[in-house]
Amino acid sequence: MEKLRVASLFCGCGGTDVGLLGNFDFLGKHYESNSMEIVYANDIDDNACNIFKENFKITPDSRDIREVKSEELPEFDILTGGFPCQSFSIIAQNPKRLGVKDERGKLFFEMCRILRERQPKYFIAENVKGILTANKRNAFPLIIKEFEDSGYDVQYRILNSADYGVPQKRERVIIVGFRKDLRISFDFPEAEIESEDGYAPLRKVIEADVDEKYFFSDRAVAGMMKKRESMNKGRAQDINKPCNTVGAHLAKVSLNSTDPVLMQGSRYRRFTPREVARIQSFPDEFELVGSEAAQYRALGNAIPPVMFWHVARAVKEGLQEC
Repeated sequence: MEKLRVASLFCGCGGTDVGLLGNFDFLGKHYESNSMEIVYANDIDDNACNIFKENFKITPDSRDIREVKSEELPEFDILTGGFPCQSFSIIAQNPKRLGVKDERGKLFFEMCRILRERQPKYFIAENVKGILTANKRNAFPLIIKEFEDSGYDVQYRILNSADYGVPQKRERVIIVGFRKDLRISFDFPEAEIESEDGYAPLRKVIEADVDEKYFFSDRAVAGMMKKRESMNKGRAQDINKPCNTVGAHLAKVSLNSTDPVLMQGSRYRRFTPREVARIQSFPDEFELVGSEAAQYRALGNAIPPVMFWHVARAVKEGLQEC
């Protein structure tokens, strides 16, 4: 069987693409190749593009997707896209989430444009759980209808990465569409782990010894203790459970934020970029380049490769049955 060709929109540093391609190891398990190849990638974040290039040997097109004509893309079978989520995230309240009223929230229309004009076999889109309730629950039905009107049978489901062996509780809405003429019956992958007792714990991916720069100062900790009652949900994580969702702001994480932190011994610290990569289920062979701030941002915006591998596997099986 020939490899399926992938055009990856809003590719970021490549979490989606690691999962699509497969052939990697994580926490002692091998994830087989999905017989796919990346033929085109696009993202406007230069730092994320640099990480992508380092790992896939493909230079992403860094133009605004609105400037890219569909005929410029090479032949492809699959279109993927984690279109920008800041407008839909329940965490992103400053500014208030605007959904499709925000220019970033309208970028999914560009994905639909390419689908209509190129008609690949299928697409996979991803976004935060907050997309379901954005704009008083009016945004998501609009998004689904746009995908359907582009010529696709569409299904969606909320998946939690922890259910698939990722040491992180990260819920994402996965939208899958098959071209209508293919008449494919698709089933989302079932959870690999049936109960929380079987979840991969954070302790499997953290480092015993890290540089002093990752630890919070005594002054910062003292300030946190004074404000403990008014703190947000950002807390030291239980290393025997999956981590809470890591975000794009870990370079500036504080002890009074929504981002997870770690307590090591009697001291609080932030995660290292490599730990964040592991929390997201990137293999250790995945290269991190650029400033640490850029790495945190790219990794925090990524989709867990292991979870996406399961989605890609299910989609591939659906195609084989048609």
